[in-house]
Amino acid sequence: MTDVENKLIIGTAPDSWGVWFADDPQQTPWERFLDEVAESGYKWIELGPYGYLPTDPARLAEELKQRDLKVSAGTVFTAFHRGLDQWETAWEPARKVAELSAAMGGEHIVVIPAMWRDDVTGEAVESGTLGEKAWSDLFAGHNRLGKTLLEDFGLKQQFHSHADSHVGAQSDIETLLAATDPQYLNLCLDTGHVEYCGASSLDLIKNYPDRIGYLHLKQVNPEILRKVNEENMTWAAANLAGVMTEPPNGLPDLRAVVEAVEALDRPIFGIVEQDMYPVAFDVPMPIAKRTRNYLLSCGSRTAVS
Repeated sequence: MTDVENKLIIGTAPDSWGVWFADDPQQTPWERFLDEVAESGYKWIELGPYGYLPTDPARLAEELKQRDLKVSAGTVFTAFHRGLDQWETAWEPARKVAELSAAMGGEHIVVIPAMWRDDVTGEAVESGTLGEKAWSDLFAGHNRLGKTLLEDFGLKQQFHSHADSHVGAQSDIETLLAATDPQYLNLCLDTGHVEYCGASSLDLIKNYPDRIGYLHLKQVNPEILRKVNEENMTWAAANLAGVMTEPPNGLPDLRAVVEAVEALDRPIFGIVEQDMYPVAFDVPMPIAKRTRNYLLSCGSRTAVS
């Protein structure tokens, strides 16, 4: 982030346009996504699922240049808790994302752990709890991934705790931070997923200020979250029920989050995300505009570029 100084830089991602997969007819076409991002006033985006945006660096660079857009990060998925042999499964897709992210000038890789319940069907695919070896393998895998990303591509691993994954609650996140190398792993603090899992974004910022490397800014609807918890709903069902809501209508208080992050006094990305797959094509852009304007009103050193 060489062109900004001690700012919270607001960007957005394909997720805010209902994009979860590389190719799905229910999703906003990528050209429309880029056009609407630019029209909404954003300057920074994430790549989203690999293959959604063009993967040829020259073509993607031209598409971004035409719209005055830049890339903050790519996203990869891992399942290191399943054993050290997961490295081979994880690295090939991660390498492709890293190559494209670095070629676009991105500095971060957001890493999302595998969910123990399918994110579309809600079906359990494994146990929701981890034993000692599984935790150890998870730590080792992420340390290795972060080291490789940094040494081979100059990219920083930002770990994204997630609903229906094994790292969601406050204690899970704190366990991860205690057992991993801050040189190779810091947090993509997703305010929505943290709230969803009963953790506190403000406590994490206060207690681990040096480990906050990146932000996903979103809110949950407290009434729907109450129902989720009462009925033990899956993340898939909660998403369809609209558990993620447009700011400032939900929790946590993003104004307080923005103020806490600005107090860290260093440049950091705050990428707007609102999980709403699937969604009608005309819904995302008005929300994106309003959310951008709201977030820019929350802090004195919050900007889009």
